[in-house]
Amino acid sequence: MTTDSHGSSRGPEPVAADHDAHAYDGIIEHDNKLPLWWQLTLYGAIVFAMVYWFGRRLDAIETPLQAYTREVAVQRAADAEEARKRGTIDDAMLATLGKDPATIAQGKAVFTATCAPCHRADAGGNIGPNLTDPYWLHGSKPVDIFHTVHDGVPAKGMPTWGPQLGEDRVETVVAYVLSIRDANVAGGKAPQGALEE
Repeated sequence: MTTDSHGSSRGPEPVAADHDAHAYDGIIEHDNKLPLWWQLTLYGAIVFAMVYWFGRRLDAIETPLQAYTREVAVQRAADAEEARKRGTIDDAMLATLGKDPATIAQGKAVFTATCAPCHRADAGGNIGPNLTDPYWLHGSKPVDIFHTVHDGVPAKGMPTWGPQLGEDRVETVVAYVLSIRDANVAGGKAPQGALEE
């Protein structure tokens, strides 16, 4: 507002013609360009979002869960290798092998080739007992399972697999059995033996 020589107000001061300025209620707004760093941040975020979105759709970028699963598998493989180096076959060593996905996969292949005729491919039991329920004929501890597979139970028809498979492959079979116990597959054979935790 301006006043004339008599002290009366004359209204808002006229704004000079500026093609980049807007005036409203005496407030002048200028159309300033955004800073370059701000623009780069915005465009960079857009590009990142598009690359990430397409990468996930094409499965070229891992999800956090996939990355975690991979890291756990690597750690379990290292634990299994360390357990094998100790050379002592005990419950802790076999339980460690039973958590390693690579060892379990090897054990499943051996189980399918040698054990499936008696225990079924899903270990639900056929001539032999169901290996996926909590009932065990010769003990449920990892070492008990190892001795059952390695030494067999000839009196009950369980072959001695140690000489044919060797200790390493017997260990993989035990790791597989440990990974599937208490899975209770559908259509499994009725429980045999003692209930063990």
